[in-house]
Amino acid sequence: MPKKVYADLGYNGEAMREKMRLHGIELETIGRRHKKEFIVEAKRWIVERTFAWLGKYRRLSKDYELVANTSMNMIYLAMSRIMSKRLSCL
Repeated sequence: MPKKVYADLGYNGEAMREKMRLHGIELETIGRRHKKEFIVEAKRWIVERTFAWLGKYRRLSKDYELVANTSMNMIYLAMSRIMSKRLSCL
């Protein structure tokens, strides 16, 4: 189980933070400070990069799952595959 989660501003809200606290997870929302020009911001690229990686997996490209646990397990499988693929290249 992750200890800290970086999320987009869409997940900003006290209700979401409370749900995460119930599971022992710290939620940090990352937003854009400069909307008119492109500036690389501290941790926002981590969120965007992870969404891009997960979007490459067909089952995660749309919200097909009816049960949240199934979606979460598919994310774990996709990230496990990404990590094992990178470790095998070492």
